[in-house]
Amino acid sequence: MAVKDKGGRAKSKPKPAGGPRLWFWRIVKIGSAAALVGLIGLIVAVVTVMGSLPSFQDMKSSPNGQMILVRAADGTEIMQLGPSFGNWLAIEDIPQTMKDAMISVEDRRYAYHPGVDPIGIGRAIYNSVAGGGRVRATSTITQQLARNVFLSNSRSYTRKIREGVLALALERKFSKDQILELYLNKVYFGGGAYGVDSAARKFFNHDARTLSLAESAIIAGLVKAPSRYSPTADTEAALGRAGVVLMVMQDVGTITPAQAAEADLQGVEFAPEKGQNSVRYFTDWALPQLDTLIEDDGQPIVVWTTLDLNMQRAGTAAIQANVPRGAQGALVSLDRDGAVRAMVGGTDYVTSNYNRATSALRQPGSAWKLFVYLTALESGYTPEDIVTDAPVTIGGWTPRNSGGSYAGDITLRTAFAYSKNTVAARIGEDVGTSSIANMARRFGITTPITTLPSMVLGSSEVRVIDMVRAFAGVSSGGVAISPYGITKVTTSDGDVLYQHEADMSQVLVPPHVTAGMTDLLQTAVNVGTGRAAQIGRPVAGKTGTTNSNKDGWFLGFSSGITTGVWMGRDDARPVGGLQGGTAPARAFAAYMKVAVAKRKVEPFDTELVLPEWQLEPDDEAYFGSPDDVVFIDENGNPIEPGRGPEVPDPFAPPPVQLPERLDDNFIDRALGRDQPTQRPQTRQAEPRPPVRRPPPGSQDERVAPVLRDEDDGQ
Repeated sequence: MAVKDKGGRAKSKPKPAGGPRLWFWRIVKIGSAAALVGLIGLIVAVVTVMGSLPSFQDMKSSPNGQMILVRAADGTEIMQLGPSFGNWLAIEDIPQTMKDAMISVEDRRYAYHPGVDPIGIGRAIYNSVAGGGRVRATSTITQQLARNVFLSNSRSYTRKIREGVLALALERKFSKDQILELYLNKVYFGGGAYGVDSAARKFFNHDARTLSLAESAIIAGLVKAPSRYSPTADTEAALGRAGVVLMVMQDVGTITPAQAAEADLQGVEFAPEKGQNSVRYFTDWALPQLDTLIEDDGQPIVVWTTLDLNMQRAGTAAIQANVPRGAQGALVSLDRDGAVRAMVGGTDYVTSNYNRATSALRQPGSAWKLFVYLTALESGYTPEDIVTDAPVTIGGWTPRNSGGSYAGDITLRTAFAYSKNTVAARIGEDVGTSSIANMARRFGITTPITTLPSMVLGSSEVRVIDMVRAFAGVSSGGVAISPYGITKVTTSDGDVLYQHEADMSQVLVPPHVTAGMTDLLQTAVNVGTGRAAQIGRPVAGKTGTTNSNKDGWFLGFSSGITTGVWMGRDDARPVGGLQGGTAPARAFAAYMKVAVAKRKVEPFDTELVLPEWQLEPDDEAYFGSPDDVVFIDENGNPIEPGRGPEVPDPFAPPPVQLPERLDDNFIDRALGRDQPTQRPQTRQAEPRPPVRRPPPGSQDERVAPVLRDEDDGQ
């Protein structure tokens, strides 16, 4: 029933509370309040962050990571590892074209926004809605600085909010020029280069103060995707991106169409990429040693190395020119104090970065005879001793000479020069394989060593660098040599953090042993299996070849440089025609001609000054002529032979019966010594192979001319 008022008219129902209009205003009020609260919170956050931000000077000095600059022995820059920051450039020192290019392509409204770009955010939201994709907002230069310095690159809304707050705080604390200066000196441009000066030096080989428009466009284009557009990775992509930068600069109005046309991108000269081939074998070996040399405090450092770039190039060329087809090669070269002057770990670092010079384990073949003959010389052999080259069986093992021939009685020198396996086996049986293993350990072999009889022919696997170290120990006269690659480490300001000091105090064998060994090694090069290693000056060295020609070695020294060359296949398959006296010896010679070219010719000291026990003097030589004998009384006073005291003493003891000849025991008794002193005796060794001295007047048998060259097969 309708409700009527007093006039009889129908009375309408009251409208319900609320409605669209009311709700609209409620939303406006709530939104405004939320915005006000959010604004207050944002202001508080910005102010709080501003208070925690470092000063401008602190921002300039804080690095993003450690930079390692590596230099060769002559100071030449080899490579840079880790982030490189170059020199810090003030905003006024950075070319205007560089500043314009960066602002145009990364943040064209940089001069007007407060740290974040509302217009850019709005456009990104619109494009996202229209395109149906996710929001892709472009960060401003200030936001990028905040992310690079304070945040990570994680993609999350939380990170974007923090990035925005930091950007607003940076804009409140620093001027636009200061922010741009920080950005251009800290932003990452790829290839480890942080900042425009580092990028200019890396990509164009000059500082950023002289950047051209084209070079500025290339650098500015790298920020979007450093790895994709880096000139060292893809030159064409870098130039294409630079063309886009020039178009944007023209659209913005920072350059004219004429200037854009004059920018010759194709004429830009890029710096050659450094340290991407054989030098990396050396740096990969040397730089990890920094962990034990200095403390890692994150500061940029300069590493001064022992590498000689001219010798390194010569070593690389020698390996590449002489290595058999399908095989690999390695080379290590040490100076007289152990400084590594060249290291080649393979034919090409780009295709294989495995360092065969320091990591590969290969059998040395007859190059191992260095330790066999060192042990023999220390035990009393001399190069002129006569030994027998004839068939022999030791513990069921019968070694053979490559070629199957035997020379009979020859000198030790000749046996070594022609790498006679049977003689090495007989020596091993005489001196003991354990003694030979001990000698190898003394000279720096770090890998396991077998003591089976066959070990004398090089059945134990070794590293190239260890074998070179051993030969360097002979070159040094028996002083232990330790290979090293870093001479000093300094800060970027020149403060010395580490300085290498060579230790030449440890003596491995007496000088006469290394003199005899050098004699043998020199003969092997002059007339033996190592003739291909001759370079027109004294060279001492030894070849090595393993079964089925799987490994070929040559190791030797001249004028203070010791070098070892190895060749073979990584899968240890035979290499046709590979012997130590062929390709490895030729590579050694090709390298050493360059390595010692500027050094004086040094003849070897091969004169044997044998120890007294090895000279074996007879009694007459030891005590002198009987006419020179001086007799003494019981008190040690000299008297004439045959005369006693002039006045006999009745209380004196019976006269001393003097011997016909003076000997040690009588002297000891006369002087009241409790224990007689024994004269050094000649070494009494176990039965050894027949050793005879050449008869007086015989032909000097330094070389047996009737012998044919023997290969080094086991």
